[in-house]
Amino acid sequence: MRKIQIGQTAPETVVERSDFPPERIKAVLGDEIVAVLGYGVQGRGQSLNMKDNGVKVIIGLREQGGKGWDLAQKDGWIPGKTLLSLEEAAKQGTTVMYLLSDAGQKDQWATLKPLLTAGKALCFAHGFSIVYADQTGVVAPKDIDVILIAPKGSGTTVRRHFLEGKGINSSYAVHQDATGRALDRCLTLGIAIGSGYLFETTFQKEVYSDLTGERGVLMGAIYGLWLAQYEVLREHGHSPSEAFNETVEEATQSLYPLIAENGMDWMYANCSTTAQRGALDWYKRFRDAAKPLFEELYRKVASGDETRRVLEANSRKDYRQQLEKELKAIADSEMWQAGAVVRSLRPERDEA
Repeated sequence: MRKIQIGQTAPETVVERSDFPPERIKAVLGDEIVAVLGYGVQGRGQSLNMKDNGVKVIIGLREQGGKGWDLAQKDGWIPGKTLLSLEEAAKQGTTVMYLLSDAGQKDQWATLKPLLTAGKALCFAHGFSIVYADQTGVVAPKDIDVILIAPKGSGTTVRRHFLEGKGINSSYAVHQDATGRALDRCLTLGIAIGSGYLFETTFQKEVYSDLTGERGVLMGAIYGLWLAQYEVLREHGHSPSEAFNETVEEATQSLYPLIAENGMDWMYANCSTTAQRGALDWYKRFRDAAKPLFEELYRKVASGDETRRVLEANSRKDYRQQLEKELKAIADSEMWQAGAVVRSLRPERDEA
């Protein structure tokens, strides 16, 4: 556990995987039973990583015989032993990782809250339910620990990085320390789920930054920018292949990996002088155009407008069907049809 300082900002607390070797994980969590409620992308990745790290893990699911149940069985979880109902898992768990969807957490809270008895820990991967308690009703009992471990990536990436011997970056926070062990539990679980390093936050800061990021540069804004450029190129006579390669393929397969490896300045320095000049001349214009939109987005996140929309939409009975329609419309669009063809033409090394 150490402090890092970036520029003139206040020092930040960082915890590295080397701080929690297997013997320390066992010392802190050896007597714990970690109940993972939900087997979506985060539940699956985190539970398998903890199991591989020697943690006693059980899975709790809402319905037997569903897709999640079948997938959990295929992954080696045993019905009646390590694969249980939500209620039974919550009863048995000394630490309960609440990894249902945000709407699912709201729906199941009244049932699960009485099972969170004194001394247990309730762990979230997202600050949503606690920060927006006025909408979710999720107010934890005072005699349990309430902690947060928020991987900065999909559960698929959490698992993939772990299997490759790497780690995902995650944030952590302690909202309530009833036992005096909340921080130890939090940090140990953070490494056990597959984090490479952990940085400190609060529940509120995590959810504000996360919701802004998902709607912004991580998913919403980046797709909006890609789509705008693709459409302009197509409208000016460029072929689907050329428009997709210049918009998405070159970004994801060449330039973004360079940024990840060495930073934006290094990527700029390793492009043509024409590309350098154009990027340096235009990035401020894009920033100036986008910043008011990001300000509006952040305000809507902070006010609860975005969470209200999420909970309303995800609680509709036809939500899954409507979601599939929206995703199918993207998949069927010319841009992503072009993407499917371009991906199929990548060199064989990508298939190795």
